[in-house]
Amino acid sequence: MLNSAAAGRRLALRVVVIQAITTLLTALACLMIGPRTALAALAGGGAMALGSLAAAWGAFGGSVVGAGMALGRLLLGTAAKWLVVALGLFLAMAVWRLPAVPVLAGAAMAAAALMVSMKFLAAQRSTTRANA
Repeated sequence: MLNSAAAGRRLALRVVVIQAITTLLTALACLMIGPRTALAALAGGGAMALGSLAAAWGAFGGSVVGAGMALGRLLLGTAAKWLVVALGLFLAMAVWRLPAVPVLAGAAMAAAALMVSMKFLAAQRSTTRANA
């Protein structure tokens, strides 16, 4: 077996860390506009990073199980992710009345970081495996 649950868990946590760093960089860039804008970008990206953490916990939390249960965990994790993201964006824009564009920009940058980091980390793993 090439992949283990522990390897998937480590990869998911690396992606969450990359999303958090991207969120902080986005908030730092938005700080030039104003502190409220930076807070909005931090809230949007934070919602996306927390959602990814919820997905990782849902998909990889627990012992080794069969394929049907693993698929169920993956679907549960994905549903939890988007529930956390939707709730975070709702809180940021409707309850806390933060500007919508920076909230969505922070979430979009965190989502882009997810896509780029997965491609980069997958390429890195394949070259490491080929060299071993």
